Amino acid sequence: MRAIEYSMTGDPSVLKLVDRAMPEPGPGEVRVRIHRSGVNPTDWKSRQGSEAGTPVDPPQVPNQDGSGAVDAVGEGVDVGLEGRRVWIWEAAHLRPSGGTAQEYAVVPVRHVVQLPDEASYDLGASLGVPFLTAHRCLTVTEDGPERLGPGRLSGRTVLVAGGAGAVGNAAIQLARWSDATVITTVSSPEKGNLAALAGADHVINYKQQNVVEEVRAIAPHGVNTIVEVSPAANAAIDAEVVALHGSVAVYATDGGNTMELPVRPSMVPNVRWQFVLLYNAPDSWRPRALGDLTAAVQAGAVRVGPEAGLPLHHYTLEQAADAHAAVQQSIVGKVLIDLSD
Repeated sequence: MRAIEYSMTGDPSVLKLVDRAMPEPGPGEVRVRIHRSGVNPTDWKSRQGSEAGTPVDPPQVPNQDGSGAVDAVGEGVDVGLEGRRVWIWEAAHLRPSGGTAQEYAVVPVRHVVQLPDEASYDLGASLGVPFLTAHRCLTVTEDGPERLGPGRLSGRTVLVAGGAGAVGNAAIQLARWSDATVITTVSSPEKGNLAALAGADHVINYKQQNVVEEVRAIAPHGVNTIVEVSPAANAAIDAEVVALHGSVAVYATDGGNTMELPVRPSMVPNVRWQFVLLYNAPDSWRPRALGDLTAAVQAGAVRVGPEAGLPLHHYTLEQAADAHAAVQQSIVGKVLIDLSD
């Protein structure tokens, strides 16, 4: 079968198309015929590593997210899963041969979630990293909620920094599904239009408007939850607009690896600064997140594509290096690798 792998860290050119033997699922595992492989920033950062040229042994198949159909099951797995459409999360984490940039991937059965017939493979391959990250960011506030869904965020205001990004788009969609008032910041009118299509109630162009003044005009008592992509640039702004007992969920380091934390402005309202990384997030959270995303997909509450504010960019498996480069260069939208129609 065709697969992409890399045997050393570095730029996208380290990704090589190879022929691998067909993998067999072991106990508790399933084999999935991959239709779409989703590419996220975490994928290129893992490929790049901390130092280019570092050997990777055994070679790594990249990409955490994907969608497809269960092709075979291992011992102890319900045979009724064979043929089922699924989406995959964290396929490559701690599993060098598990990434979705290949025609067939073997993953633990707990890492596949059934995909309704009415949901596209494009959507399935877009759910994992962005939507799980967004769910975590929206459920770390002091007073909850721990679950998302209709009414769960009623009466609350959410501020999403970078609403045109993949996680920002997911956060807007999930917050609106949960009946929050959603404010987002963007850097251009074009990105503002994408955020509005995702469902944002209020869009602020931070290059042309004063974010603090605009947010306070909408939410005089502050916002309950902030989904933060650029803490180095926005920490002072966040401290000025977050509400009593609110939270700032930091899921990325755009703009720098350090931030200046406004201590007193955060202390007085008992603000929570919560850092979010999926791979070691609490085990108790994940089943709730997967259950909520399943419900959102079944309800048609989450979407992808230009009409949902998330343009799709399709690449072939042979173009995997170009797909990684596009994400690394911050292309607006979702990058997918097509392996099967």
